[in-house]
Amino acid sequence: MHPSWKPILNSEFEKPYFQELSNFLTDAYSHKTIYPPKTQVFSAFTTDLDSVKVIIIGQDPYHTPGAAHGLAFSVPANYPIPPSLQNILKEIRDDCGHTIIDQFLGVALPTPKNQTQGGRKKGERVPLLSPWASQGVLLLNNTLTVEAHRAGSHRGRGWEQFTENIIKYLSEKRPRLVFILWGRDARSKKILIDAQKHFVLEAAHPSPFSAHSGFFGCRHFSKTNTQLKAWNLPEITW
Repeated sequence: MHPSWKPILNSEFEKPYFQELSNFLTDAYSHKTIYPPKTQVFSAFTTDLDSVKVIIIGQDPYHTPGAAHGLAFSVPANYPIPPSLQNILKEIRDDCGHTIIDQFLGVALPTPKNQTQGGRKKGERVPLLSPWASQGVLLLNNTLTVEAHRAGSHRGRGWEQFTENIIKYLSEKRPRLVFILWGRDARSKKILIDAQKHFVLEAAHPSPFSAHSGFFGCRHFSKTNTQLKAWNLPEITW
């Protein structure tokens, strides 16, 4: 994790609920297949806390082999793009015209001379949504681990309390954030956010089961950039 997160995360790690969660995870990783790998559970927190300006809240990690790596909705480069992420990309293209991820999908994007896209060096292979994270987008799942092939299997173990405490901390301590809430789990966090200070966007989850119920056409990506621009903050290259 980035050093800027250590004070808040260490305070969570010391709480009784997290000690119980840690014991559960130690046992689970010892004899079951758990995703993401231990070293990637807190990958979302490699984004500098002081640079965070957008928070996208997911549900739980992908439960298929090789997909989860600690960033909500993201997968490693060259991994088949899951349906939810496919729908996210479709919405970005409809909303903004293209995405930074197009460069991984065989669609060329213009890159200004001597610049990189989202902090990525030419030819560097990174997880698909890492360029967002490097621009200050916190990709935080509601639950940070899952058992292989068992969606939602680590719910109710303490991760929800952890995620809620992080959201409350961000709402209280940071100014002018955009919170993007997709689906029931994410939208339930709205009560934790000071909507007078921050900008909150809500829509259906991008899953194929719900994307046509309000995710498609939500235009959250252009709305986010419009708000960031109004705050005189750098826009996100989606």
